[in-house]
Amino acid sequence: MSISYTNIKQIIGPLLFIENKHNVQYGEIVEIHTEGQDNRLGQVVKINKELIVVEVFEDTKGMSSANSQIIFTDDTFKIKISKDMLGGIFNSLGKPIDIFTKKVLNIDILTDVEKDIYSIPINPFARRYPSEVIQTGISVIDGLFTLIRGQKLPIFSGQGLSHDKLAAQIVTQAKVLTEEPFLIIFCGIGIIQDEAIYFMDRFQESGNIQNIISFINFADDPVMERLLIPNVALTTAEYFAFEEDMHVLVILIDMTNYAEALRELSSAKEEIPSRKGYPGYLYSNFASIYERTGVIKGKKGSITQIPILTMPNDDISHPIPDTTGYITEGQLVLSRSFQKKGIYPPFEVLASISRLMKDAIGKETTREDHADISSQLLASYSSALEVRDLISIVGEDSLNLEQKALLKFGKDFEKKFLNQGFNENRDFIKTFSISWEVLSNLPKNQLFRIHQEYIDKYYPKEE
Repeated sequence: MSISYTNIKQIIGPLLFIENKHNVQYGEIVEIHTEGQDNRLGQVVKINKELIVVEVFEDTKGMSSANSQIIFTDDTFKIKISKDMLGGIFNSLGKPIDIFTKKVLNIDILTDVEKDIYSIPINPFARRYPSEVIQTGISVIDGLFTLIRGQKLPIFSGQGLSHDKLAAQIVTQAKVLTEEPFLIIFCGIGIIQDEAIYFMDRFQESGNIQNIISFINFADDPVMERLLIPNVALTTAEYFAFEEDMHVLVILIDMTNYAEALRELSSAKEEIPSRKGYPGYLYSNFASIYERTGVIKGKKGSITQIPILTMPNDDISHPIPDTTGYITEGQLVLSRSFQKKGIYPPFEVLASISRLMKDAIGKETTREDHADISSQLLASYSSALEVRDLISIVGEDSLNLEQKALLKFGKDFEKKFLNQGFNENRDFIKTFSISWEVLSNLPKNQLFRIHQEYIDKYYPKEE
């Protein structure tokens, strides 16, 4: 039964403070009727014996205790989900929008499926260990830090780095290596309109738009919508993965904007801040999003997640990347120095890791030499960087033949393996071919991490 209030005690920004006179539930949706204005929605974000705090989804302009009626619906926020959503663009509330005008379209999603956006994270006992790969078409990811179905693998970037281009490339190129149905859900959090148009143009050009569902939250949208949109996107992913048996890849960009919205709301509620002003529940809040990823026993589908975040001041120890790293199964770090060198994608490979990769690659999934060449590339590149440091002390002329080979390998590794065209889609075979080409700069006796049988089979023959 719905309860109606007409007395608002206080309005601070997007928050309404109402005297608590009934048994309200946390997360309950309220309808706000204001004279002479369109109806608005809000959500209960705090409760105590005296007060109910409601966050309004839209702005609170024109609202007062004299002209507004607050109706508690005794229900939580739900979205409609249908296969008709494929290829569509939706706002934070799951409604179809025009990306150019940012207006909600007068289109109803015809379906009987309606889901609460605050799902329960997957029970660890119900999880099946991820063992199949997703090909992104990007050599660094596929070759060195392979993405596994059911994995959460974040990308740590910085302001001004090419994470937007990288996200678009992953969305347009990613695929599973089987004939099973595959879906990509793109979730833009707090992005500007130009970025949103860029993403949609890239998706259209790829010819793969029918396999992409886009959720867009603009930078000038209300804070509350920024907190809703990851849950809306992941609820949609759960439906297609576990009820329609599809493999779903979810791209979330930018989780830093989500964390900033969380801090803004926490500050408005006058909560005691934790590290750098973020609320103490930042970790559990992130976990509630990231842990909605995985493979469930007895289910054919899966959810894989790539959250992308910008590290404030490129600080990897900042609470946002630091907290994310504790929850996820690895990390991919972008490098500002590589960006300045013109290397794309600018991955800092020695700071990156995929913790699930080792159990999923090999003869049955990618190729038998995958683990060996990945280990060798990273080890040799680390040695090559040490040689570069040595040159500044002794000069290049003082290097021995082994060190000179490492130096040449390092240059080729950056130029041919790391560096890749923005529209270049490399499959696993192409990535392995480039890997061996780069490794051929080293004599066979320096390939100490590769089994001899693979050296005999794949090491390029001299012409």
